[in-house]
Amino acid sequence: MKGDREDAFAKVNLCLFLGEPRADGRHELVTLLESVDLIDCLVITPGPSGHDEVICPGVSGPNLVTDALAGLRAAGWSAPPVRVEIDKRIPVAAGMGGGSADAAAILRYAPRLSPVPMTALEAIAARLGADVPSQLDPGPSLGTGAGDVVAPVDNIDDHSVLVLPQSFGLSTAEVYREADRLGLARSTGELASLRADLESTVMASEHPPQPLPERLIVNDLQPAALSLAPEIGAGLELAREAGAAQALVCGSGPTVIGVFWGPGGFHRAHVAAEQLRRRFPAATPVNAVLRAVAPAADG
Repeated sequence: MKGDREDAFAKVNLCLFLGEPRADGRHELVTLLESVDLIDCLVITPGPSGHDEVICPGVSGPNLVTDALAGLRAAGWSAPPVRVEIDKRIPVAAGMGGGSADAAAILRYAPRLSPVPMTALEAIAARLGADVPSQLDPGPSLGTGAGDVVAPVDNIDDHSVLVLPQSFGLSTAEVYREADRLGLARSTGELASLRADLESTVMASEHPPQPLPERLIVNDLQPAALSLAPEIGAGLELAREAGAAQALVCGSGPTVIGVFWGPGGFHRAHVAAEQLRRRFPAATPVNAVLRAVAPAADG
């Protein structure tokens, strides 16, 4: 299909610490997340029907790209109508932020057609959901607030990730409700302490990049996901048996990820995926997507 292409990157959470519910219904979070090279492809062409149109074969229901386009129009974006067709590769309802990635991708693309201030893009992203702001500038990020306040991170050791998608989805809202029922939220003080620990590990440039310590590779939503879908436990066990240094539920689940640190991590994740593909047909190794570093200005 001819047209402009914009890639939307899945995200994985290397850790997710859960705080108390906020007045707006969201929860305070501290999370280390990164974009990975499992992508949806958006193809953007002129809208033949005279209005914006979003097509996502095989996926029914509301689409965040539609909401993103509506937000752009409300902000004064004056591009001609567009047709957006999404080639969906990121698993749906899997805890990998596929819908958010698609929305962020169309927001990143929009200034190519008509000027739109970055402040407007950031405001639209924040309204669309906690995972959208981090994908406006794909790469490793520290997320705070409801996960929507993001700061770039560049001090994580080389690693690759084994992704084990399940054959079913989980509702993010249901997982959070189950987390509340189980009383999984941490105190404000504990959340602040974990944030400081994480920042000192991944944002301190005085030491070379290193693997995350075991104590920080935790997903507080994992017990809630396991409560709703105990079969996730088999994926966690198999990922560890296949050589992952750590295995955890990704985001709200049900996808399981395994982390392979150091040189040769992708090869080891690839071997693990091959071993587990009979049980998990969509098992795949992925690499983190790093931000491009702008060249230094001439002095």
